[in-house]
Amino acid sequence: MQDHNDTGRILIGIGWMIASLSCFISMAVASRELSANLSTFQILFFRSVVGVVVVALFGLHLLAELRRRASLKLNLLRNAVHFTGQYCWTLAIALMPLAEVIALEFTMPVWVAIFAAVLLGERITRPRAWAILASFVGVLVILRPGIAVFDPAALIVLMAAVSYGLSNVLVKLLTRTCSPAVIVVWMVVMQLPMGLMLAVFDWRPVVAGNLPWIVLAGLSGLGAHYAMARAFLHLDASVAIPIDFLRVPLTALVGYLLYGETVSAVLFAGAAIILMANYTAFRAERTRARLARSLGGPG
Repeated sequence: MQDHNDTGRILIGIGWMIASLSCFISMAVASRELSANLSTFQILFFRSVVGVVVVALFGLHLLAELRRRASLKLNLLRNAVHFTGQYCWTLAIALMPLAEVIALEFTMPVWVAIFAAVLLGERITRPRAWAILASFVGVLVILRPGIAVFDPAALIVLMAAVSYGLSNVLVKLLTRTCSPAVIVVWMVVMQLPMGLMLAVFDWRPVVAGNLPWIVLAGLSGLGAHYAMARAFLHLDASVAIPIDFLRVPLTALVGYLLYGETVSAVLFAGAAIILMANYTAFRAERTRARLARSLGGPG
């Protein structure tokens, strides 16, 4: 009976991971479509508009906690950093093959480790140090400096990964005083005026054909993170993370089918180095933590 329950739980978790993958890819496609006639800041503004509508419909029970305005300055800093990451990512989606953006984005765990060491005092373990080095090698394999024509847009993606890494560390600080739901509410509320203030300087006409893509971009952005959070309730991270890595080949397939984008085997080789390095480090650190708990005993 227990095996049957475990199998059902795993299947539910895999279903949520598939939903998360679908949302991430949908957000990339919607952003690419909108970039044809809207500015990047407009795209971010309209995504926040959709987010605010969703929060207004489902987040009213959070008003009491929001009134406390806990860690408001830290929330503002986190959202400025996260907004920078979203701007770089959305801009890169318009400039580069989708799969290359996603592959380089997977360097984010490296920056999380570095910023966590600097800001939180977390130790960079030997497995994590090797992952940082291997990820750097993976980036060089993808970019092939001195061999292939260097695409400056790749630096924009790496800046997005750096911003997301710092943002995630700031979220870890915020969870000491704010619930995850409130962090999300402040995200959409604060990033809406950020997007609007910058979009007005490059505002372009919005046509009816943009509306479905705006809704898709907004909902898929929220849905991707919600679905992944649900997946982690049912799946061990050692199962969920490899499924998330499927974003690279699936995005490459979507890019080929919709936009005729082709990517070289070198990109997959570099992405594999980055993904396996971070996954191996994760497994090693998880094993170390499990061993420490077992040696520590029940107390």
